Amino acid sequence: MPNSNLPAGGPHKRIRTVRSAKSASKKRPVSLSRWLHIYLSMVSFVIVLFFAVTGLTLNHAEWFGSKPVVKKQTGRLNVNWVNNKDTTRVEKLNIVEFLRKTNKISGHVSEFRIDGPAVSVAFNGPGNSADVYINRNDGNYQITETSFGLIAVLNDLHKGRDTGKSWSVVIDITAILMSLISLTGIIMLCYMKKKRRTGFILLALGVLIVYGIFHFLIK
Repeated sequence: MPNSNLPAGGPHKRIRTVRSAKSASKKRPVSLSRWLHIYLSMVSFVIVLFFAVTGLTLNHAEWFGSKPVVKKQTGRLNVNWVNNKDTTRVEKLNIVEFLRKTNKISGHVSEFRIDGPAVSVAFNGPGNSADVYINRNDGNYQITETSFGLIAVLNDLHKGRDTGKSWSVVIDITAILMSLISLTGIIMLCYMKKKRRTGFILLALGVLIVYGIFHFLIK
């Protein structure tokens, strides 16, 4: 008498069901990795391409060399902001904001120094700088702005130099995205039986090449 507890189709169908469940569980990681790999690549395409191209311009800055452009300006600010015997009362914020608004200076303040009869302020941004000299006796000032060109701007963005906290966050996010893209690519390779062996051989070869360059060619 047949066992009524067995599912319809008998033990063969039960085996196929178990195999299908195992196959589906194996496909989940590769499906998720493929999804992440594709969409993370698309989301980060522009910024990853930017860092790839600027890696080349940074490594060969001499190919794109251009003469810096120097511009000088003069002006006068409120003498009461600077002409005070107590140097702690020098109006630093008003001075910086006035210079930004009046002379269109960009970049962050890298130095604000009070030295006897003068105040000097240095602004630095990607690919440019501005040095300001202020006479504390009359409020007259001189500005020397130096621009190093577009390639210098791009290179400074790549290095994160004089770019502020916001761009630093962009660099961190880019690093995370590139790491995830690489890791999901390796996970996908683990599930590709026909290409797995060749893929890991090439991966090991790449590691050996990088190590060899570092060990034998870098002094």
